[in-house]
Amino acid sequence: MNAAGVANAALRRTILAAADDRRVQRFVRRHGRKLGAGRFVPGETLDEAVVALRRLNDRGLLANTSLLGEGVRDRAQAEAVAAEYEVILDRLAAERVGCNLAVKLTHLGLELGEELALANVERVVARAASHGNFVRIDMEQSAFVDATLRIYRTLRERGRDNVGVVLQSYLYRSERDLAELLPLRPNLRIVKGAYLEPPEVAYPGKADVDAAYVRLVEAAFAGDGYTAVATHDERLIEHAISLGRDGSRFELQLLYGVRPQLQLDLVRRGHTVRIATPYGPEWYPYLMRRLGERPANLLFLVRNLLRG
Repeated sequence: MNAAGVANAALRRTILAAADDRRVQRFVRRHGRKLGAGRFVPGETLDEAVVALRRLNDRGLLANTSLLGEGVRDRAQAEAVAAEYEVILDRLAAERVGCNLAVKLTHLGLELGEELALANVERVVARAASHGNFVRIDMEQSAFVDATLRIYRTLRERGRDNVGVVLQSYLYRSERDLAELLPLRPNLRIVKGAYLEPPEVAYPGKADVDAAYVRLVEAAFAGDGYTAVATHDERLIEHAISLGRDGSRFELQLLYGVRPQLQLDLVRRGHTVRIATPYGPEWYPYLMRRLGERPANLLFLVRNLLRG
C-alpha cells in the first residue's frame, strides 16, 4: 500500500473508532445539520425523504430508501420497524416514486433471533411484492453474514423473488459466498464494505479490496442474475461498463449527496443509476461510516463547521 493508502486507511479507522466515543456522538448529533449532514441524509421524516426521492426521479435517477437504524434488541420495536416499512412501501406506490427498499436485519430483530428477523423481513418483502416493488437486504458486520445469507436463501426457497442481498469485497469470504449464490440467479449489490473489521476476516489494504471488488463484479456478470455495482470509484465503474453486460441486467448505485455530478453524467450516458437515499432520526452511525469511506466527506463537514 502506498503512503496515501496508508494515510486514508488510518483516517478511516480513526473515524470509525471515534464513532463510539460519547463526546463525539453528542457533538455530531447536536450540530449535524449545521455541519452539513443533510447533504448525505435528506431528512428525518418520510415526507422529507419523498421530496428528495422525487427530485432524483426528475433528474432521471432511480433510488432506494431505508429507515435508518440498526441493532434493535426489543421485539416490539423490531416489529414496529417492519410495520413502518409497510407504510413506506404503500406511500411509494401511492405517489408512484421510482424507489425500492434497503433494509438491515439487525433493525428487524436479528440480534433477538433469526426467526424474528425472517418473519419481519418476509412481511416487508410480501408487501413490496403486492406493489411490484423490491427489497434489498443490506449486509452488516461480518458476524451477521451467515445469518443474513441463510435468511436470503430461505426467502428465495419460499418463492420470494423480489428480494436481493449484498456482498462486501473487503471480506475474504465474499468470493466463495458469490460462487454459492450464483445458482440462484441472485439480485446482488457489490460494495466494498463500510464497517471496521479485523484483518483476520477482511482485507486491510485498499488495493486488495479494489482487486477483490473487480473479481466479484466479473464473476457476478458471468452469471445469470442481476448486479448492482455500488461504488463512487470511477475506475471501477468504467471497468464494469467495459465488460459489456446487457444494460437490463445491471445498474450503477451511488450514495445520496456523494458525487452528484458523476451520477448525472452516468445517466446521460444511458446507464441505469440508483441513489441510496436513507432517512430517519437515527442518522449518526450512517453519517460516520460515510465519513470513514471518503476523506473528502470529512473535509466537507469540517469546512461547514469553520464557516459557522
